[in-house]
Amino acid sequence: MTATRTGAGMALVSMFCVQLGIAASVGLFDDVGSDGAACLRLAFAGLILLAIVRPRPGAFSRSSLAAAIALGAVTAAMTMCFLAAVDRIPMGTASALEFLGPLGVAVLRGRGTTKAWPAVAAIGVLLLTEPWRGALDPAGVAFALAAAVTWALYIVLTQRVGDEVAGLQGLAISMPVAGVVATVVAGPSLVGDLTLELLLAGVGLAILLPVIPFALEMLALRRLTATAFGTLMSLEPALALLIGLIVLGQAPGLLPVTGIAFVVVAGIGAERSGARPVVDHDAGATGGDAHTVAIDKTLERLAAAARSDQDVATCGRWRSSGPYEAL
Repeated sequence: MTATRTGAGMALVSMFCVQLGIAASVGLFDDVGSDGAACLRLAFAGLILLAIVRPRPGAFSRSSLAAAIALGAVTAAMTMCFLAAVDRIPMGTASALEFLGPLGVAVLRGRGTTKAWPAVAAIGVLLLTEPWRGALDPAGVAFALAAAVTWALYIVLTQRVGDEVAGLQGLAISMPVAGVVATVVAGPSLVGDLTLELLLAGVGLAILLPVIPFALEMLALRRLTATAFGTLMSLEPALALLIGLIVLGQAPGLLPVTGIAFVVVAGIGAERSGARPVVDHDAGATGGDAHTVAIDKTLERLAAAARSDQDVATCGRWRSSGPYEAL
């Protein structure tokens, strides 16, 4: 159960950072739009990971490099689609719709009793979204569903890259690719709007999302099955609802609150039944040098802190206890 709990702890810290980063990004929409906010985050995240991890060509086979590049393109699409959805519909609703992606992965790959947890989570998602009311912006729903499809692909590709490449080498390729894709799409429209304040905000948001959470997710997917990870992500709509209330003042109704109970139960069930063999990159796998192992260990300590009931201010201590120290 140690691998399961470590992976679940990493996933939980990742989800909190994701939702906090999304809420913080909403403040940039008026200045640079949803695409511009995604571009700033992804571009700076790519630069940060290149500087920290320093990926080496020898760490990749041809197939793993192709998978990392594909992961980068999927990451860009997922981020831009989701922020476009949040710009049009409530954050909790957008997150719940996006969750259909990992829920689909959990259902398709689940076996035996593990299929019960995605079913429980699905009930929670229905209560969170209340699709029978029909009051949502169609474009926002479409963007959220597109984000769901890309999130499913993200889970599959992240697990593959995480298994084949040691440490965060794969992420140090995929994230710059995501930054390039986002810059090609949204960069030209940003040129006239950029200020020093916006650039600094972009750096801070890049660290909060996606640098920390995507690194934790890659490590978590080495310890959890895709079914368990996909079902654990059911907690994300609940977190989005809570942060949307606290940060953005988006108050939920009774049914969405009831939905939270369902997804929490599903998440606990997935955490108890979702271990997979840990991929041992330390024992001679491609690229398993001391540098990448040190970063892995640092992120494991971050997850352990979360599991011991410390508050999520751990994210704010990243610079003093994170990969900078490992260097």
